[in-house]
Amino acid sequence: MSITLLKPDNPVVAWWRARVIASVDHVEVVEKVRDEAGFTGRYAFMTLMSAGIAVLGLLLSSPAVVIGAMLISPLMGPIIGLGFGLATFDWDEIRTACISLALGVVIAVLFTALLVLVSPIQNVTAEIAARTRPNLFDLLVALFSALAGAYAMIRGRAGTVVGVAIATALMPPIAVVGFGLATWNWTVFAGSLLLFLTNLITIAVAAAVVARLYGFGSHLSPQHTMLQTIVVTVTLSAFAIPLGLVLVQLGWEANASRQIREVIGAEFEGAARLSQVDIDYQRDPIRVSATVLTPRVRTDVDRRAAATLTQLIGRKVAIELEQIRVGTGAQAEAAQVAAAQASSASAANRVALRAQEQLALIAGVKPDAVLLDRDNRRAVVNAAPLPGANLAAYRALEARVATGVQGWSVTLVPPATALPDIAVVEDKPDADALATAIWAARRIKLPIGVSGADAEVVVDALSDAGVDARVTGNGNGAARLRWLAPEATE
Repeated sequence: MSITLLKPDNPVVAWWRARVIASVDHVEVVEKVRDEAGFTGRYAFMTLMSAGIAVLGLLLSSPAVVIGAMLISPLMGPIIGLGFGLATFDWDEIRTACISLALGVVIAVLFTALLVLVSPIQNVTAEIAARTRPNLFDLLVALFSALAGAYAMIRGRAGTVVGVAIATALMPPIAVVGFGLATWNWTVFAGSLLLFLTNLITIAVAAAVVARLYGFGSHLSPQHTMLQTIVVTVTLSAFAIPLGLVLVQLGWEANASRQIREVIGAEFEGAARLSQVDIDYQRDPIRVSATVLTPRVRTDVDRRAAATLTQLIGRKVAIELEQIRVGTGAQAEAAQVAAAQASSASAANRVALRAQEQLALIAGVKPDAVLLDRDNRRAVVNAAPLPGANLAAYRALEARVATGVQGWSVTLVPPATALPDIAVVEDKPDADALATAIWAARRIKLPIGVSGADAEVVVDALSDAGVDARVTGNGNGAARLRWLAPEATE
């Protein structure tokens, strides 16, 4: 849309100025925009809370929780402020809004990354994946959100509902950026960052256009107006063209998926049914893995279907087809049992891989360094030294992974770092410090020496738990523990 079309001698423009622009209290709107564009304690707190709820909703793949984060997001203020600053060439307003946005984004990304790091769930969920491949529809969402936000601000109808429209386009991508940073998943990080920048710039530019339409920046010269028009056109085109190409690709993939299902299904009789179809469009040739439940197993189906699809789609297709014969009576029951067993095995394999990935991440080692005993559902890893981590931290990390892989025994062997001191009150050792020492001794399998006034009490408690411990000296204060060499107990 070109702002230069609003010529004074145009009757529509004259009506717009007399009836619409004249009804707007420009001074009041500008003051309100400035008040809400700055960085304040409330803005920082609400940004943190919104980002935290958003990342939890993404990890749980819960749209309802993600929407809840939108209800408290304060991002509308500085973004609309940036749009109004661009519309009026108010460099102070632009600087204030940019600082507020930058600080808000930084604390949101770091906070979400921290939450992901301490979370037992670090998988790429459907909600996260949906925000790693932006397309033209995402740009349109941002555009419509900006139009609603700017209109509401000018007309004095700004509020939670309109703020949600702005936050919908920005807070989830920010949370996904934090997820990508925490998990070192640069595909997720780059895709969500592109979506965030696309939405941010689109919203700011659209808000500037609405502000100009409502008479803000009327003092600017025709040269300024022309510059704004060029900036708006170039900016939206720069994002719209590549995002439009992505949308075309998504449409092509949807159509190809339909054709793949139809072609494979046509190779079988009417009673056959496609149970599962997985398609990898990133491979060359396109890789299709499918499972068919059929009363009659057919030969050479893979080759015929692949040849047909190659002609239809225009790209080479490779098909891996698994045919499961089903019929009536015993055959049908056997097929159901086999399907249930396959599903159970697949689920168990996913849990094993999750345990391996999470243990490798917290232990600071490669996944192949994690030992998996799938039959007994056990996972063991020797942790690399982590800067600043004590034995209590390693114990907490092990417990966190164990919570996320129910049914598995998770063992993290920490490095032989310093043991905690154990205070004794009324002949009772501190429970948490004692539990940490017992946990570490069971994993490192070294004897422990104890010194201090209450050394015997602590040694007795450790021995009762099956730990090889001995008194190595007297003293005052809390009992001090240290690792002993195995031969020291002889």
